[in-house]
Amino acid sequence: MTITDIKGTIDLSNGVKMPYFGLGVFQSREGSEVMDAIQYALDAGYRHIDTASIYQNERGVGLAVRNYPINRNEVFITSKVWNSDQGYDNTIKAFNATMKRLDMDYLDLYLVHWPVKGKYNETYKALETLYEEGRVRAIGVSNFLPHHIEDILSSARIVPMVNQIEFHPYLVQPKLLEICQTNNIKVEAWSPLMQGKIMSIPVLQNLAAKYNKTGAQIVLRWNLQKGIITIPKSVNQNRIIENSRIFDFSISNDDMVAIDALDRNERIGADPDNFNF
Repeated sequence: MTITDIKGTIDLSNGVKMPYFGLGVFQSREGSEVMDAIQYALDAGYRHIDTASIYQNERGVGLAVRNYPINRNEVFITSKVWNSDQGYDNTIKAFNATMKRLDMDYLDLYLVHWPVKGKYNETYKALETLYEEGRVRAIGVSNFLPHHIEDILSSARIVPMVNQIEFHPYLVQPKLLEICQTNNIKVEAWSPLMQGKIMSIPVLQNLAAKYNKTGAQIVLRWNLQKGIITIPKSVNQNRIIENSRIFDFSISNDDMVAIDALDRNERIGADPDNFNF
């Protein structure tokens, strides 16, 4: 992945250009909070917004983008089908509801939010239908581990274009990265800043001082240099701007290795093999 600036993109397997840096809106409240956050982000140059039906803020996301003086095709929007809506028919209905809330004609990326056992294959078939109908420009999965990827590939007509996973210095998942790379599935990080826990990691703070950056900026740059799409979440204007200021420096190979070495296989969120929601 060639890193240029905040509007830079990565090519998905079907040629769609996906911005490799964006704003996540998990826990951003519907209404003015999420709408303001998106305005701050678009003002700062962000061109990628990641939401999901379970976030309950799709309406505000759609309204904020429509109200902003920008063409729809200049903003990349992702949403996800929630666990209780999985299965072929339910997924089609869930997608239609998402599009009604967004009030948009198409979606850029639609993901299976979690690998619900016994349902995610049928859910993904619905995504393939939506893609073939031209209602979504790209499809993929989220929180899929290597065995989930292998299973989906055994029956899929279309290889997932993205796998959005928990990814940060304590959870690098090299085997998962390898299987995704082998199958040309782009990896996208959620919780890249470990819900703020990176601030207490001495290695990262030392690197922040070395590069005259914040710990968050170090981690976000590390993500990009590893070829990982990243979507830090915030509703704070200063933090949204600060997170984006990662295109005027690069991390040395030795320091990249030092961050990789922090891996503990430690999760902040749920285990995709053991969740009950």
